[in-house]
Amino acid sequence: MANIMRVIDFETTGLEPPEAQVIEVGWCDFDRENMTVLDGGSYFCGAETNPPESRAIHHIWPEDVAGKKPFDASEMNDAAIKEGAICYVAYNATHEEKFLGVLPSGLPLVCAYKAGLRIWPDAPSHSNFGLLYWLLDQGKVVPDRSKLAQSHRAFPDAYATALILKALYESGVTGKQLVQWTAEPRLLPTCPIGAWRGSKWADVDEGFLNWILSKSDMDYDIAWNAGRELDRRYEQ
Repeated sequence: MANIMRVIDFETTGLEPPEAQVIEVGWCDFDRENMTVLDGGSYFCGAETNPPESRAIHHIWPEDVAGKKPFDASEMNDAAIKEGAICYVAYNATHEEKFLGVLPSGLPLVCAYKAGLRIWPDAPSHSNFGLLYWLLDQGKVVPDRSKLAQSHRAFPDAYATALILKALYESGVTGKQLVQWTAEPRLLPTCPIGAWRGSKWADVDEGFLNWILSKSDMDYDIAWNAGRELDRRYEQ
């Protein structure tokens, strides 16, 4: 049991707590020693509101969560530890991290999205399901289709991420790398803004890279990638 990684996914009423709340928790365990995606599950959590714009994404109705206990990160964490998990994995871990908060004995959280960007930079999409179906076409994952019937629901999303996690390990990624990449900004395969949108960083004009770094309100991950490319050129 010492090699169980618990893949989690939260469906929420919005993007930013405390206004937004978790209304569904899903999980799917991955045994990295035996390279096996295990079972999982999901449960609803109560919330003060469930606005229509959120329901339009996950299709969780007010009556689904009526009378349910509010999300309790400590309770979820205690259960994961008791069941042998050594860490959490989420696809875009920055989302789940906001709702987990800081727990005294909380499990570390790993981001599968940041790893996917590094290992498969040429994938046409790095969304959870976009990457999963591309990996399926490459023969790198073998999903149980019945477990993917609903997108933007907690268990199917967690199951999809668990399959991606398995493919990451099969590609040679290590746990140490996953931890390191999670702590670093996203390694974007192409420039996402301006006239150079979609271009590989190596092809972006140096003046534009410097412009990115000069903007105090620039997205940190974009600025980091621009700086990384400039460092690469200066080191040549």
